[in-house]
Amino acid sequence: MLETSPSSRDGGADGGVAALTGVRVLDFTHHLTGPYATKLLADNGADVIKIERPGNGDPTRQMGPFFKDKASIEGSGVFLHLNTSKRSVVLDLKSTAGREAALRLVRSADIVVQSFAPRVMPSLGLGYDVLKQENPRLVMTSISNFGQTGPYRDYKMSELTMYALGGTMFSSGLPGLEPVKLGLTVEQIYAGMVATAATLGAYWAASASGTGQHVDLSLFELMVGNQDRALQSTLMYQYTGEDSKRSGPGSGRTICPNGVYPASDGYVQFFALVPTWDRVCEMIERPDLVNDPHFTAPENFSGNAAVKEEFDAILLEWMLAHTKAEVLDRAQHAGYPSAPLNRMDDVFRDPHLAARNFFVELEHPHTGRLKYPGAPFRMDASPWRPRRAPLLGEHTDEVLRSAGYIDAEIVSMSCEGVV
Repeated sequence: MLETSPSSRDGGADGGVAALTGVRVLDFTHHLTGPYATKLLADNGADVIKIERPGNGDPTRQMGPFFKDKASIEGSGVFLHLNTSKRSVVLDLKSTAGREAALRLVRSADIVVQSFAPRVMPSLGLGYDVLKQENPRLVMTSISNFGQTGPYRDYKMSELTMYALGGTMFSSGLPGLEPVKLGLTVEQIYAGMVATAATLGAYWAASASGTGQHVDLSLFELMVGNQDRALQSTLMYQYTGEDSKRSGPGSGRTICPNGVYPASDGYVQFFALVPTWDRVCEMIERPDLVNDPHFTAPENFSGNAAVKEEFDAILLEWMLAHTKAEVLDRAQHAGYPSAPLNRMDDVFRDPHLAARNFFVELEHPHTGRLKYPGAPFRMDASPWRPRRAPLLGEHTDEVLRSAGYIDAEIVSMSCEGVV
């Protein structure tokens, strides 16, 4: 997120009704996967009520980076991004009064999404068997490391260890060295998208049949079957009985550029599964090389390190005379897949994102006006209208009143530390 001036306009489309208007979601999730799933629901119109624990709320409120690098439960960039458009209710689910309040809210909800370990919700008296008695139409999505059943059910897990267990990490890294994981938290965000799709599918079924259901989502199973090389490795083993092999830089390549190359102001990534020599020559404005037998002879074009080094010298001379943007333009004009390695300031200034109004600007009491990533998809008749992330417990009173609590009861619950 990027700080912007107070005069900048709010993001979001005008006109029309958001796709999930009228859908009420109770959000018992925390960290990354669950909050991203419920963010997608909230930004598309669902009334998402985020239940947070008293004191510090969702653990991501303590996760950096923080606004202006000052730790604050209202200034976490991770929390602010993952919890747009939601309402925050503070509730101690371990207390009798907190459990009763949760059950009251369940009666008017369409969906519950929770990401506790499998034993937690039943131990609180809030398992699906209890909730469906309060609301037979309720859809409950449970997100956990290994699912609600099985011998691994209660195991602890991180994205790194899940990456290893799922079979993907075995093929990552350089030959002769230990395997490594690709950076950051791709799997958890991917799982959030899948959780959204699964939840909406179950909600659609409940709308048609009048009966809800429990959706059991296992991050481990998503890791085993996802598109980040795991599925590729699974298919290879299924058909050949062999594991994926790790390969070093340049292995199996022709003289056509693949990988990262320097330009005059940064780096550019080339990647082409099929060698297209004529397009490379067009890109670097060297038509004289298209039929040059020194480069096109099969024994030189593929597997000859000396000849590849010769061509790399020609390519690098051209690259270093051009900017990243110029290389992109020439490569795309020639039809050779490429992209600059953008820094974040490049991304914020990207002309394509600007033309599509991708970034949106939201005002928050703690941070002021910031730019946020925009919608991951667009519906022309159902606008996406994000609102800022809530302050901790900001909507507790109004939500409890809507559930039938009077002010004196809310004050009493506050004094007891329930809210």
